Amino acid sequence: MKLIIQVPCYNEAQTLEIALNHLPKHIDGIDEIEYLIINDGSRDDTVKVAKNWGVNYVVNFRTNRGLAKGFMAGLDACLRNGADIIVNTDADDQYCGDDIEKLVRPILEEKADIVIGERPIDDTEHFSPLKKKLQHFGSWTVRVASKSDIPDAPSGFRAYSRDAAMRLNVTNEYTYTLETIIQAGRTRMAMESVPIRTNPELRKSRLFSSMFGYVKRSMVTIVRSFMMYKPLRFFLGIGSVLFLCGALLGVRFLVYYATGAGNGHVQSLILASILMLMGFQTGVIGLLADIIAANRKILEDVQYHARKLDYDREKEEK
Repeated sequence: MKLIIQVPCYNEAQTLEIALNHLPKHIDGIDEIEYLIINDGSRDDTVKVAKNWGVNYVVNFRTNRGLAKGFMAGLDACLRNGADIIVNTDADDQYCGDDIEKLVRPILEEKADIVIGERPIDDTEHFSPLKKKLQHFGSWTVRVASKSDIPDAPSGFRAYSRDAAMRLNVTNEYTYTLETIIQAGRTRMAMESVPIRTNPELRKSRLFSSMFGYVKRSMVTIVRSFMMYKPLRFFLGIGSVLFLCGALLGVRFLVYYATGAGNGHVQSLILASILMLMGFQTGVIGLLADIIAANRKILEDVQYHARKLDYDREKEEK
């Protein structure tokens, strides 16, 4: 059983060695542990620090391409190098490296394919009260969208089985954390959450420049993922509201018309017609989107089998 721990990096020369030193060298049930960094266009000595420390693999981007692209490139490299389990952690030493054993244990015991570390958000001193509330709200929204019970959706400290990693697709360019949970929940992958510890803050987060930007990007990611995986429910919900509003206005006009006062409420009839037409068209869009989603599921299945053949062949060659 081979574990590869991947660490996305962007200008992390000051903190990377600290994080690497805290990673485990041995875990019961794991035969081999290797280390990989994703250099996301760093302009400092991040790669030099990683190589001097002794990481096994380096994935290099010439320019900064973002956390989501780096995460997927790391998964691809881990799979190609024969990983049976992949753990993702941060280069700023946010997460306690000793807790990686907690992450991989449910996968080793075949209880889960994805395990996500639950941070003690309310007890984290460097999280502001607003950030704590937003973290809880964001996780609740993801639980609703994914039909899962993951309490800390934004956590980047997580483990994937080989099979789960081959099934993942991240289409947004912001972050992988929310979309992968929604995808896993909607495709019924086995997910678990385990409590983990965090370390004192070494630097400020670089994932977002402001709290408003974080909320905006996160909500766009959640809504977009929900549209992708449950388009019929999404568009029919909107279409039903529009159609119902139009129908109520139409009934209101008919009441006035029956009492002989319809001439003064023609605008209501026009607005009712527009709203009902919009609702109907939105429902049609939902049906078309559902057909596209069904085709996407077929393509994802084809992609999974192609990946499996490709990665398994490379694993056998190694």
